[in-house]
Amino acid sequence: MAGTYDDRDGTIWMDGQMVDWREANVHILTHAMHYASSVFEGERAYNGKIFKSREHSERLKRSAQMIDFEIPYSVDEIEAAKKAVLEANGQTDAYVRAMAWRGAGEDMGVASARNPVRLAIATWEWGAYYGDAKMKGAKLDISKWKRPSPETIPSHAKAAGLYMICTMSKHAAEAKGCSDAMMFDYRGYVAEATGANIFFVKDGEVHTPDPDCFLNGITRQTVIGMLKERGVTVHERHIMPEELESFEQCWLTGTAAEVTPVGQIGDYTFDVGALTRDIAESYEKLVRL
Repeated sequence: MAGTYDDRDGTIWMDGQMVDWREANVHILTHAMHYASSVFEGERAYNGKIFKSREHSERLKRSAQMIDFEIPYSVDEIEAAKKAVLEANGQTDAYVRAMAWRGAGEDMGVASARNPVRLAIATWEWGAYYGDAKMKGAKLDISKWKRPSPETIPSHAKAAGLYMICTMSKHAAEAKGCSDAMMFDYRGYVAEATGANIFFVKDGEVHTPDPDCFLNGITRQTVIGMLKERGVTVHERHIMPEELESFEQCWLTGTAAEVTPVGQIGDYTFDVGALTRDIAESYEKLVRL
């Protein structure tokens, strides 16, 4: 599959029906377009099976509830729809994007309680998110934007509006020749990359930020489980910026990122060491079981 994302061959599931890819459109006065009333999931299918599929569907439902709407489909119905669209597109290894949003309806101000909630699922082939960084280590900028306080946003929802500062941060990073940007939180602690969680290694132990104001990723949780099964000590805690100099290895986790080594963050450098390689390779095997 090639071309821009609005001009491709294929099928998208929308509101219970299979729709031709090019016809899967919404009205210009869709509420989500104006007020970001939208949630989504990013998932990957390997060998015909979506990794942690049900967990993603459950989180999609929770995210919608956090931003005050209810998706009119059950988890079982969402699961069936994802399977159906993969089959319709003839894909076994693919990226899966499920999204729910407040559509066009009677309301066009900030309030939108009378507008219908819609759901769509698209799938496409997508390679390594960071390209060859999976081999040599990604280079990260340090963003000027910070992850906000949970008192200002529903920080544990995977909601579209929360990614605007991520988009700006990634654009700034790419302009500097970096793959991505690392963000601090509103208190100045290390938080995450723009679309991935972050891990560090020091003296054989792993340190990762406490996700108390950002998404506790499904891949993050998977990797922590893998580390603990190996007997590796994992510290989920607040990490200060000055600690970056003392860490030896670093990697990112996410459905799109999978497990991607990091070679540099700002002026700090890291080795693509044995533990990083082991976790990356083991994750690749796990998702294909």
